[in-house]
Amino acid sequence: MASCPCCSTRDFDDCCGPFVAGKPVPSAEALMRSRYTATTLADLDYLEKTCTENALMSFNRIDMERSLPDAEWVGMEVRRTDRGTEADEDGTVEFAFRYRYRGRDFTQVERANCVRQDGTWLFDDSEVNPTPPPVRVLQIGRNDPCPCGSGQKYKKCCHGQDRA
Repeated sequence: MASCPCCSTRDFDDCCGPFVAGKPVPSAEALMRSRYTATTLADLDYLEKTCTENALMSFNRIDMERSLPDAEWVGMEVRRTDRGTEADEDGTVEFAFRYRYRGRDFTQVERANCVRQDGTWLFDDSEVNPTPPPVRVLQIGRNDPCPCGSGQKYKKCCHGQDRA
C-alpha cells in the first residue's frame, strides 16, 4: 500500500482514496485533503465535482491541464480547522502545500471555506496566503491606571520598572 499524498501518514486506500473514488467525505478537512490528493493525481473531475457553483466560477480547467504536468507535489500540512465536522454546515481549513514547478520550490498557504450542501461537503472559496489581523498596540498614559491591576498609576508602578 502507498502512503497518501495528503501527508496524513495513512495509506491512500484508508485515507483519501475512497473519497476520490466517490465516497462522501465526513468533514471539511477530509475534503481539502482529498482535493489536494486529487490534484497530485491530476483528477480534475474530482476537483470540479467537489466545488460549489461559486467556486466553479473561478475554476479554470484548461490552465490546470496545462500546468499540472510541470508540477511535482511535495506535501501538505493542515494547520488549523474551524468547525467543518459532521455536525456542522460550514467550516474552514487552513493548510499549506509545497510543490516544485519547473525546477523551483514553492509553498502556498490557503484558508479554505467549505460548506455542506445536501449532506455533501464542497469547497466554496479560499484566501491564498492569508495574513493575520494586525496587532493593535495600546498606548498607556503615565497617569493611567497600571494594567497590572495594582491600583497605582502606571508611572508609579510598572512604567517605573521599565526604566530601571
